[in-house]
Amino acid sequence: MSENTEPDPADGLWSRLRLIEGQPLESRAAAYQALHDDLARRLESAPRPAADRG
Repeated sequence: MSENTEPDPADGLWSRLRLIEGQPLESRAAAYQALHDDLARRLESAPRPAADRG
């Protein structure tokens, strides 16, 4: 049995979502907006396959 020692990016997302859900309702919208902005930046900066570039 092999152990995967690399961090799973989904773990960080779940941690952030749990943190947001633990906040008062008034704070959640801003926290979700910040999460959305961060994920959108990551998606846009990710390398794209050559077929999508042209």
